[in-house]
Amino acid sequence: MNAAACRTPIEALRRAAPVLLVLLSLAGCAPFRPGLPSDPVVREQMSEATRGAGAVIAREARDQIGTPYRYGGNDPRRGFDCSGLVAYVHAQEGISVPRTAAAQYAASRKVDREDLQAGDLVFFRLVPGSREVSHVGVYTGHGRFVHAPQSGRNVGEASLDDPFFRERFAGSGRLYDAGSGAGPRLKSSPK
Repeated sequence: MNAAACRTPIEALRRAAPVLLVLLSLAGCAPFRPGLPSDPVVREQMSEATRGAGAVIAREARDQIGTPYRYGGNDPRRGFDCSGLVAYVHAQEGISVPRTAAAQYAASRKVDREDLQAGDLVFFRLVPGSREVSHVGVYTGHGRFVHAPQSGRNVGEASLDDPFFRERFAGSGRLYDAGSGAGPRLKSSPK
C-alpha cells in the first residue's frame, strides 16, 4: 500500500469533520419536550381576509415564521415566546395586550371556534391537569395558527386539528376591534 492511499481516508475524514460538527450542533437544537408538534414552515397565501385589523395581525404573525423561540422574547431580532409573539403582532396595529398567555386569555373577548377570524387567538392548556392557559397562537384561517412553540424551535404554523392541540384546546378569543373593515370571516376546520 502506498503513502497516497493511506492519506486519502485521513484527508476524507478531515474534510468531513466540519460537516459532522455542524450536524452534531444542529442535533443540540432538538426540542426539550418531544411530542410538541409544529408543522413545517408553510407560507400559503391568505386568499381571504385581505383587510382589517385581524387580517393584518394574521399576516404579521405569518411574517414571523422562522424566527427562533426565546423565553420572554417579544421581538423578531431576539426571538419570541408564544405570548411575546401575540403582543408583538398586536403592537404593529397599535394594540397593547397583556404579556402572558393566561392574561391574554382573560382579557380576550371569547369567540366560538366556528366563528374564528384571521387574527383571533387560540389558547391551550399544555400542562396536564392544569386549568391555567399556558400557550397561545394567532389564528390564520383554515384551521391553522402561528405560534412560538418551545425552546429549540422556530415560530411556525400548526393545525387546530392536530391531535396534540385538539386535546389541549382551551378556547379562543379576540383582542382587536372586529367592527367595520374587519374583513370577511374565515372558515375554520370542522371540530
